[in-house]
Amino acid sequence: MTEIQERGPLDAGSEEGARLLGIAADLVVRHAEGVADGPVAPAQPGTAWIREWLDGYDFHAGRPAEETLPEVMDVLRRWGVHTTHPRYFGLFNPTPTWWGVAGELLAAGVNPQLAAYSHAPAAVEIERHVLRFLADRLGLPATTEGSFTVGGAEANQTAVVVALTRRFGSYAEHGVAGLPGRPVFYASAESHLAWLKIAHLTGLGREAVRLIPVDSAHRLDLTRLRAAHRADLDAGRTPFLLVGTAGTTGGGAIDPLPELAELARAWGLHFHVDAAWGGAVSLSDRLRPLLAGIERADSVTVDAHKWLSAPMGAGTFLVRHPGALARSFRVTTAYMPAPEAAGDPYTTSVQWSRRFAGLKVFLALAAVGQPGYAAQIERDVELGALLADRLAEHGWRRVNDTPLPVVCVADPDVGALGHEHSVRWHDAVAEHVVHSGQAWVSPVRLAGRPAVRLCLISHRTGPRDLEDVVLALGKARASVSVVR
Repeated sequence: MTEIQERGPLDAGSEEGARLLGIAADLVVRHAEGVADGPVAPAQPGTAWIREWLDGYDFHAGRPAEETLPEVMDVLRRWGVHTTHPRYFGLFNPTPTWWGVAGELLAAGVNPQLAAYSHAPAAVEIERHVLRFLADRLGLPATTEGSFTVGGAEANQTAVVVALTRRFGSYAEHGVAGLPGRPVFYASAESHLAWLKIAHLTGLGREAVRLIPVDSAHRLDLTRLRAAHRADLDAGRTPFLLVGTAGTTGGGAIDPLPELAELARAWGLHFHVDAAWGGAVSLSDRLRPLLAGIERADSVTVDAHKWLSAPMGAGTFLVRHPGALARSFRVTTAYMPAPEAAGDPYTTSVQWSRRFAGLKVFLALAAVGQPGYAAQIERDVELGALLADRLAEHGWRRVNDTPLPVVCVADPDVGALGHEHSVRWHDAVAEHVVHSGQAWVSPVRLAGRPAVRLCLISHRTGPRDLEDVVLALGKARASVSVVR
């Protein structure tokens, strides 16, 4: 019989671990220092090159870390959009704080298991402390419960499950097949369309999602909402959920939350606010009134990995009905430890085994505090206003109406040449900017109208970066003008 060695092949030892982490940390720091000097995105995806490189890793034998780690970092730098670049004006992908990066390392190294309270009481309490802080800033009651999620889609899915559980007593046991009538719910046509996936996953079917058209400010139109609700009642359908969005992905619009809260109360609907991005303004005393009405929500989604600059992924779900949350996910099994009085996270979340996602948020809040986050968020809003002014000076017309730092602009002359032509032209302008490597912007359709979208999301973005993207848009505008 072969003698079993004291240490297994995966145990590299603490000395080697320290050397390995030192190499990785040095690569990450050098990347952060130099990312602004390179292109925001490659001109091409490089798929063939990447696959050829990967062919060299057949895993038949090991390779030294000092060779592999720099290679991987080089590939990531060459072939990817750098969301940490100060001229990334794209989707809600953040430049993570260094405190958040450190939190990821601590969480990975200690690797607590957050399914059962008894396994990780410190980690669970740290997360709950952060969740209570966010709930308080949003104006939710002290009894609010919740959990960290992979992201906003999981948090919003949790909202649908909790809303179904609250509205239909038989849902937990019999699912949608046992429900009377056909359940439907309402959200803005400009909301994040993860709602369609969620309806599919929960068995409601995508036709259960009522995407309500928006008004001139791209906010959910209350008149059309009332008409849709009346039509559903007349048809024998069963509305159960009303969604308000605080910071739409396309244009940063904030739905009329006070009015939606009142309609939800009058109609007996669960009122959920998807504040995955915009919820961050609650940390600013000056800007928090923009979210008026969110304190009346039954549940709220906030993603710390958006405007709170936590590394991916760190979504949160908050709900003022702890009993409904427990009924939605409670389960007992012999192989789990005996239930704790403090509550086991696996009984209030769609996840079971779960990473310690809240630490990176806790460490950043501990380091800069709520005032530090408020100052950053207010700075971003001021930069957004400055960017809108500079683009207007260069003949761009802003087509979205929001106090948040999402700026959507169109060329008024091109718009006069017809919709299809305008779509192609604005898409080509955004593509030209991206391929130049000078900045990353995206095409967008707001209520069907084509535009170029710029979002300030990186805490490293400054006034000089705004001038650079204005210049890049000007060059793109001139280069594609031939298609007018």
